[in-house]
Amino acid sequence: MRTGETVTIIGGGLAGSEAAWQLAERGITVRLHEMRPVRGTAAHRTERLGELVCSNTFKSTETSNAHGLLKAEMRLLGSLILECADVSRVPGGTALTVDREIFSQHVHDRITAHPRITVLREETTELPDVGIIATGPLTSDALAEQIRVRLGVESLAFYDAIAPVVSFESIDQSIAFRASRWGKETMSEAGEEGAYLNCAFTREEYEAFIDALTTADQFTAHEFDAVPYFEGCMPVEEMARRGRESLRFGPMKPIGLQDPRSDKRPWAVAQLRMEDRGGRMWNLVGFQTRLRIPEQQRVFRMIPGLADAEFLRFGSIHRNSYINAPATLTPHLSLRDSAHTLFAGQLTGVEGYTESSATGLLAGINLARMLAGDEPVVPPPASMMGALYRYLREADPKHFQPMNANFGLLDELEGASKELLRDKARKRVAYAERGLAAMEAWRDEHQLLSSLVEARA
Repeated sequence: MRTGETVTIIGGGLAGSEAAWQLAERGITVRLHEMRPVRGTAAHRTERLGELVCSNTFKSTETSNAHGLLKAEMRLLGSLILECADVSRVPGGTALTVDREIFSQHVHDRITAHPRITVLREETTELPDVGIIATGPLTSDALAEQIRVRLGVESLAFYDAIAPVVSFESIDQSIAFRASRWGKETMSEAGEEGAYLNCAFTREEYEAFIDALTTADQFTAHEFDAVPYFEGCMPVEEMARRGRESLRFGPMKPIGLQDPRSDKRPWAVAQLRMEDRGGRMWNLVGFQTRLRIPEQQRVFRMIPGLADAEFLRFGSIHRNSYINAPATLTPHLSLRDSAHTLFAGQLTGVEGYTESSATGLLAGINLARMLAGDEPVVPPPASMMGALYRYLREADPKHFQPMNANFGLLDELEGASKELLRDKARKRVAYAERGLAAMEAWRDEHQLLSSLVEARA
């Protein structure tokens, strides 16, 4: 190990706290920089580490759910955040729901009491040579500018304008058809003609859809979550309110397409674009939205071909600094010219408490490994954590947007029977069994817990 090394972590949220713990438990001295309360944010109320802002739930604990599987994998690696969540838990059914105050106090107390962690209350504006940046969606302007300078002007986004993503198998292929406008786009990864799936509307279907869209209930943003609407992030419902024909001359324009069911040009078309190379996830192009989740399900299932759509990611528009990871970072989420400068949390392009914590966990493990002279490692894609990292590595940089844990990230089950593949519940159980076995084998292969034992001895 590099003797006398002190690691710098910037950001005391979930990812930064998890990373600090993993490093300290492996014998590394950590300086954790948190700018609160010297400089506050519009979202946080306290100066405690690990403060939860928008929700008090880490979502499902069931491994047949993507978020539950990710948490089970994190437990195999010794997650601090999940330990604190367990002791702060309140009734929430199968969801890991916590008392926010108790949770953040547990995280705060565990981190500040650790003999190898020093918490510094100051704003940091420089990237560390050896460390982890985990400043989250509210990264300070000064640090964000340093990231932009280091990675390139187009590397950092300051808002999400996210469209929903649905699973391919839930799209009615007897209605949706594959084609590109005028046939000009390139062949898809699957080798089939047309880069898009198209859902064609009749005039009556379109009018009913517009009525539902313009009257649906919207999410009311927090002050810190507000973003200025301009053409690049205009919610689809706001576009529709400009006039009933707005979408037909915008993202739902039917020109250059012909519905094979009628051999005519549709009245309007909703297009879906592949979100992943395997074609398991499809993005509703131009449908960024502030509709509440139940409303997204109700309204967007009115699109022909999406009546039974399984939503892998819901649409949103909110303030969120994040890096174009596939264009700029290594597979273990470090600078390409400095393997010991890593990123973690929402800044990397993941969405959600659990996902953010997972990247902090792995960043801490990998930095400790590199300081010990070992290579960084990334979990196998059969695991949910590994599949998330694969997405951050292989997503199309031109269309990259943050992603949450979902089963669409995973490869299909090899050798599974058609009966199993048609049964979603059984298939998810099989995904979980495969993922946990892969994660446990990967953990043991790289002896990821042995360093913890040695450091505690």
